[in-house]
Amino acid sequence: MATSASSHLNKSIKQIYMSLPQGEKVQAMYIWVDGTGEGLRCKTRTLDCEPKCVEELPEWNFYGSSTFQSEGSNSDMYLRPVAMFRDPFRKEPNKLVFCEVFKYNRKPAETNLRHTCKRIMDMVSNQHPWFGMEQEYTLMGTDGHPFGWPSNGFPGPQGPYYCGVGADKAYGRDIVEAHYRACLYAGVKITGTNAEVMPAQWEFQIGPCEGIRMGDHLWVARFILHRVCEDFGVIATFDPKPIPGNWNGAGCHTNFSTKAMREENGLK
Repeated sequence: MATSASSHLNKSIKQIYMSLPQGEKVQAMYIWVDGTGEGLRCKTRTLDCEPKCVEELPEWNFYGSSTFQSEGSNSDMYLRPVAMFRDPFRKEPNKLVFCEVFKYNRKPAETNLRHTCKRIMDMVSNQHPWFGMEQEYTLMGTDGHPFGWPSNGFPGPQGPYYCGVGADKAYGRDIVEAHYRACLYAGVKITGTNAEVMPAQWEFQIGPCEGIRMGDHLWVARFILHRVCEDFGVIATFDPKPIPGNWNGAGCHTNFSTKAMREENGLK
């Protein structure tokens, strides 16, 4: 299985620099969904002091023509912060900042589905909708081969891998544990994780979150997963069917309730 070149670098050298004091300055990593509607992008700016709430974070801009979000002749796009988390990679006081994307005319980008979703959630806020998401994913090498699978064949049949324990059943637990702890540090509402039916397939759960916050926490959990995998030199894919045949697929199961459903005699 192929891994990225950066994963072979001596990480202890990087730590020499990451342990240097940064004074009162804060690094804020802005995160957004790109024009594919699936990919995530990020870039970092320096703030003069630690923001106490998302409203204190400034807007920023980027070139949308490089993220499939605009044409080259008019590529200015704007990032509007909507959620802030602790940065598990640079640690406090640094921040992860999830953003909505707006076009040059300040209208929501076509892939800014959060904007419409928030408007709807605000309309039904008196019902206090809760969401819980079960996100499945598969760990892959940079060559597209599933993590831990034989290079010229397949692992044993499905059956022992779901919630499995042992080197021959759990493929990539170190990555999963790193992601779990990073989410907890960040303040993401991650509530659990488990190995799935196919080897190298895992799941994490987010929630319950009320209204639009579910999307914010789920997207940031996905971002953290991609960054953790980057450090390990592997890829996390949310492809619903990464391996053809009878191998288990991956999805994102949704759990939902309103205040009325949660009350006594609510949902029967």
